[in-house]
Amino acid sequence: MIQRIQSVYLLVVTILLFVAAFMPVGHFIGADGVSSYVFKPLGVSLAGGEYQSTWGLFGILLLSAIIAFCTIFLFRNRMLQIRMTIFGSILLIGYYVAFFVFMFMLKDSLNATYQIGWALCLPVVCIILNYLAFRAIYRDEVMVKAADRLRR
Repeated sequence: MIQRIQSVYLLVVTILLFVAAFMPVGHFIGADGVSSYVFKPLGVSLAGGEYQSTWGLFGILLLSAIIAFCTIFLFRNRMLQIRMTIFGSILLIGYYVAFFVFMFMLKDSLNATYQIGWALCLPVVCIILNYLAFRAIYRDEVMVKAADRLRR
């Protein structure tokens, strides 16, 4: 049913991932200590109006948000709902791998240090909420199988 707790978890995941897609995940501070470059999932704004694109991070966050939202409506097929929740969590782990790759590449090319932003923790919160949704969906599946066993 759509009014279950896992629907709330997945809706919160969707909202948090949309917020994380547009918030800065940190700043690069130049070697001079004055210049600062904002690092967003879409890219880094460089001096002189240049822009270094990191659209892959944005794509992963957007895809994870869409998957979480669509998973809410798969309540009739709980096993598919479980698989999609796990896939969303794996995508978010892949987001962190891609983030660290981009961060180290940009840090070397900009000759700067990196300062973490608070929006970087939102995908971790989403992974935890995906796990809670997984547990709730699985508990419903066990309950339905137990009820089917009693009817036979």
